[in-house]
Amino acid sequence: MQDSFANTVIRLNGLTYQYPRGESLHFTDLEVPSGQHTLILGDSGSGKTTLLHILSGLLKPTTGIVSIDGQQLYELTARKLDEFRGQRIGLIFQEAHLVKSLTVRENLQIAQGFAGARIDNSRINEVLALLSLDHKADSYPSKLSRGQMQRAAIARAVINKPAILVADEPTASLDDRNTESVLNLLLDQANQQGATLIIATHDKRVKTRIAHAYEMATRPHPINE
Repeated sequence: MQDSFANTVIRLNGLTYQYPRGESLHFTDLEVPSGQHTLILGDSGSGKTTLLHILSGLLKPTTGIVSIDGQQLYELTARKLDEFRGQRIGLIFQEAHLVKSLTVRENLQIAQGFAGARIDNSRINEVLALLSLDHKADSYPSKLSRGQMQRAAIARAVINKPAILVADEPTASLDDRNTESVLNLLLDQANQQGATLIIATHDKRVKTRIAHAYEMATRPHPINE
């Protein structure tokens, strides 16, 4: 079912999640317009990753509606949800999680396949060139530096021109210089691909770059700065 919020790329409504034999999280409703890059802020253990997994279609909420680009995620079958995620949501984790037995190019081809798209090598070449990684297209992950691995992960996330890019603690283990570099890459790619960037973080350095935020607390509530 498509909802009627044409300019809203993310909509969370009535959202709760009950951990097995644990606490229950209650999330304040949230709407993110297309192109409004947004932070999910909170201390470690506050539920940021849980919320990220819910809005990415990886973890079904106990109650509530999760709509991405007009589509209510949890009305989809498992197969359709996997396909939708591949097409419309780009995921970037702290670790790249590339398939080690495949080259960079093959990792991107797999991402296209998971989205139900045809293999498009011209698109792969375009993205790798934008990220200054084209000379590593046929290299295996073991032959990449840490920075190249990060760029390969970003390439995989943007390859299908997603509506949203979701990054989970992308700067947690980085010094100031590398934090700035990664943020520049994420913002540049989101803007070039027409995607809305969502970053979950407890890193206060990131707040200076993105004005809009959703603050996690005992009962999370949205803030705008």
